[in-house]
Amino acid sequence: MPEPTPKKIVLLIDDDPDFLLQNKIQLQGAGFEVLTAETQAEAEKILSGRRPDLAVVDLMIEYQDSGFVLCHHIKKIDPHIPVILVTAVTSETGLEFDSTTDEERSWIKADRVLAKPIRFEQLYAEIQRLLKG
Repeated sequence: MPEPTPKKIVLLIDDDPDFLLQNKIQLQGAGFEVLTAETQAEAEKILSGRRPDLAVVDLMIEYQDSGFVLCHHIKKIDPHIPVILVTAVTSETGLEFDSTTDEERSWIKADRVLAKPIRFEQLYAEIQRLLKG
């Protein structure tokens, strides 16, 4: 009998416990193993012992740039781990950035940037796209 395929691991990092819980439940229902962290330190501790297949990182956790720092940290550990950066910065400040060009990806270190609020279907579609690529 063939071995069951291991579940893909998604690391969710956000200081909003509602965002974490809602997306964790839905991702688990979709067949993923989900690890969560509410702080940069928690995320780094998880990353010291586990390698997720994909990470979803909120831009502003403890500090305004915590998400950028984590994206850089994740890509330094393993540049092949896809990273989705989620942020409400655009709606709150009007500041816009993206990860559609090589230049933007070179400093953002995220494979995709999604503006909050995010529908689960949108997040799930991006996760599927990045894990297949």
